Amino acid sequence: MRNLATFILIALIFVAFYFVPFGHPIVDQSILNGFYLLHEYAREHVLLCLVPAFFIAGTISVMLKKDAVLKLLGPNAKRIISYPVAAISGGILAVCSCTILPLFGGIYKKGAGIGPATTFLFAGPAINIAAIFLTARVLGWDLGLARLIATITAAVLIGLIMEMIYQERGEGGLAFTSDDDQYGVRGIIFFLIQLGFLVTSSLGINQTLKYSLMTLLGISALFMALFGFKRDTVENWLYETWDFAKKILPYLFIGVFFAGVLTRLLPQQVVTALLGSNSFLSNLVASVIGTLMYFATLTEVPIVQALRELGMAKGPTLALLMAGNSLSLPSMIVITKLLGKKKAFTYFGLVVVFSTLFGMIYGVI
Repeated sequence: MRNLATFILIALIFVAFYFVPFGHPIVDQSILNGFYLLHEYAREHVLLCLVPAFFIAGTISVMLKKDAVLKLLGPNAKRIISYPVAAISGGILAVCSCTILPLFGGIYKKGAGIGPATTFLFAGPAINIAAIFLTARVLGWDLGLARLIATITAAVLIGLIMEMIYQERGEGGLAFTSDDDQYGVRGIIFFLIQLGFLVTSSLGINQTLKYSLMTLLGISALFMALFGFKRDTVENWLYETWDFAKKILPYLFIGVFFAGVLTRLLPQQVVTALLGSNSFLSNLVASVIGTLMYFATLTEVPIVQALRELGMAKGPTLALLMAGNSLSLPSMIVITKLLGKKKAFTYFGLVVVFSTLFGMIYGVI
C-alpha cells in the first residue's frame, strides 16, 4: 500500500462493495468483468504490445547515444526543438496509455527533461495516427482535427508547465544508465527494427502480410542481438528490459483488474446525464472519468460513439478522448511509481485541467 494511487483505487472499490455486498449481481458481474478485462488485456496486448515496448525501452537505455537523446529531448535542449520532437515522436506510435509507459521510462531514464518527457507521455497514446483517422471517420472529421490540434497543444503546454514547476536541469530519471554509447548507427537500426515490429503489430492490414513483416522484423532483431553487439551490452539490454517489466507489470495488472471492476460499477445512466451539456461541470466530469477508465488503443472510439448516441455533448466528447487515452487507473499507478507522488499528481491534474479547457472551447465552437 505504499503507492498512494493504489490505496485510493482499492479504497474506492472497498466503499462500493461495502454498500453493495457480495452475492449481489452487480458485485458478481463487476468482479467477473475485472477478470475478463485482465484476461483480454493479457491476451491482446502483452505479447505484441507491451513486450516489444519493454525491449525498446531497454534499447533506449543501453544502446542509443545519450548525447543524441539529450540534444533533442534533454533538459538543456532548445524548447523549439525538444517539445515538437516529443509530441511528434509520441504521436507515431499506435499504443495505449499503458504501452507508452516503458517507452516513457526509457526516455526519462536516458536523460530527457521532465517537460519533453511528459509531453511524449501525453501525446503518445492520445494522438496516434490510427486513432486520429478512426476518430475522424467514425465521429466526424471536425472532431478528428480538433482532437489532433487540442492534444498536441495540450501536450506541449503540460510539458512546459511541468518544466517550469520542477526546473530539472540535470539528467533526470532512474539510477542506472549505460555509458556505452559506441554503437551509433547499429543502435539506431536495432531500435528502428523493434519499433517497426511494435507499429506493425497494431496495423489493420492483411494478416498474411502483417505477420510476414513481423516475422522478418523479429528475426532481424534476434540476429542483431546475437551478432551485432558485445555480450555484456546484450546482457545490460536484457537486464534493463527485465527491470522495466518487473517494475511495471505487477502494478499494471492490478490496475487493469480494478479498472474493469470500476467500469462495471459505474452507472451508465448517471454518467450520460452528467455529460449532456457543454458546461464546465460536464467537461470536468468527462475528463475525470477519462482518467479513471482504461481504453485499449482505438477502443475509445466505439465507446465514445455509444455515449454520444445516448446524449453526450461534443465538448465532453473531446475531453473524454483527450484524458481517456492519456491516462487510466493502471497507468496512473505506474506513473506514480516512475515519477514519484508529487510530480505524478501534478501531471494528472494538468491532464484533467487541459482536457476540460479544450473540451469547453470545442463545445462552444
